[in-house]
Amino acid sequence: KAPNDGGDEGGLFHGKREWAAVVNREGQVCAVAVSTSDPTQVWPGSLAIAKAKAYTANAFSLDDSPLSTARLYTMTQPGHSLWGIAASNPFVAGDLVPPSQGQGSAAPRVEGGLISFGGGVPLYRNGKIIGALGVSGDTACADHETAKRMRNEAGLNPPGGMHVDDITFPSVDG
Repeated sequence: KAPNDGGDEGGLFHGKREWAAVVNREGQVCAVAVSTSDPTQVWPGSLAIAKAKAYTANAFSLDDSPLSTARLYTMTQPGHSLWGIAASNPFVAGDLVPPSQGQGSAAPRVEGGLISFGGGVPLYRNGKIIGALGVSGDTACADHETAKRMRNEAGLNPPGGMHVDDITFPSVDG
């Protein structure tokens, strides 16, 4: 369930219809959950996206350098330094499972695929990265806000706190 503190997450569903996936530092899916009692009422495609967001946040974060998928977004746009990175590790359709089989935990396996929009955040314990959380089922901004709040509630923020890998918007002079 998405945390209720911090105000409205925004988006289409206000952070109330979400899939969440956790990967360990090896990138293996450890747990998957859905925020509703009926998983068919959360976008089925978001299950695979939540896993990929967790994989991506884990794959590109270090102990001293947390990188949420929301922060990664700008770097992956045309003309920026990581344009085309998603092609380096594409989504694999064979990793899809139906929502009825997507909850709980299963045998750990890497389910990769890179996602470069909000909803994936790295997880830390005692200043060390231990894996990542991916959230999907709403807009990318709402997914990011929900993931960030879940990480904070679990006490797994990176060094520097809850907002260190938050979405940033460049200022425009003039």
